[in-house]
Amino acid sequence: MILTAAVIAAVTLSVGFLVALALRSLPTLRLQIAGLAAFAVCVPLAVVLLSGWVMFHMGDDVKILAVSAASAAVSVLAGLWLGRTIVDSIDAVRDASRRLARGELSVRAPRAGPAEIDDLAASFNEMASNLEKLFDARRELVAWASHDLRTPLANIRAMLEALHDGLMAPDEALPLLEEQARALSAMVDDLFELAQIDAGALGLELEEAPIAGAVRTSLRGVEAEARLKGIHLDSDVDETVVARFAPSELQRVLQNLLTNALRHTPSDGSVAVHASANGGEVQVSIEDTGEGLNDVARERMFERFWRGDGARSERGSGLGLAIAQALVEAQGGRIWAEDRPGGGARVSFTLPAA
Repeated sequence: MILTAAVIAAVTLSVGFLVALALRSLPTLRLQIAGLAAFAVCVPLAVVLLSGWVMFHMGDDVKILAVSAASAAVSVLAGLWLGRTIVDSIDAVRDASRRLARGELSVRAPRAGPAEIDDLAASFNEMASNLEKLFDARRELVAWASHDLRTPLANIRAMLEALHDGLMAPDEALPLLEEQARALSAMVDDLFELAQIDAGALGLELEEAPIAGAVRTSLRGVEAEARLKGIHLDSDVDETVVARFAPSELQRVLQNLLTNALRHTPSDGSVAVHASANGGEVQVSIEDTGEGLNDVARERMFERFWRGDGARSERGSGLGLAIAQALVEAQGGRIWAEDRPGGGARVSFTLPAA
């Protein structure tokens, strides 16, 4: 009698754990809870049916009590086990968030558990990765800004000392001091503009107009530099191409891209601006006949303070392309760079069509 009750209890316990294991393998938390509720409803019914069978066929109250106690224990244990697995998954994400709050930016939450908790862990990991990249970019920004600000300041200090010691004449030193002051002022202006863009404080007033006027103005702005280097400027922009943009910001984008193209184009080369309407966008391209782009340049040329090896000794803060990208995106467009067929590079960006 006792052996029979023990066998029935063991079988019931095994079935309960198998059901709990099946519930644990369900993909979502909602399904697991719904399955647990259904299991909790089915167990009492099964107990009643099995108890009735024992009562009418075995006539032993002890067996009925044993089956009922085993079934109830299975329900409790299965619920505790399933709940514990859910809590463990949540605890893993909670522990990772606490470590991130303490400054461990490399921490990542384990991807495990139901679909909802797995999605939560994935979102947490993406947030942690973005924070790590943000702090890395901030450290790099401080390092580059310190380096690039230190150079003109050191030059100014050296020239002032030379003036004080009588090694340079004022007429000789003043133009050089003005040049270094302009370089410092331009870099500070670029940093301030980037700070405004990052803070969302750059007020853009978009208007619908032909972009040919902005292209002509920007080409005039670099015409003297191009003529000095012997570089031919050209444009292929139809007056009927109308886009939605902020005029001053578009001219800044074109100015930065044209300056960058001239910097990487040898004498007797050419720089051209093309524009065309393409569906709901207007695409503008600046092409040059320079050395083209390598893999590193294609990946990093829009990063702040990054400059290619060939441009390290050139003038410029390394912020021009980053500002251009930020201004294009602020106007609802996108920007990219690629090699130009036949040699050279092409930097293109889009603007919303009118």
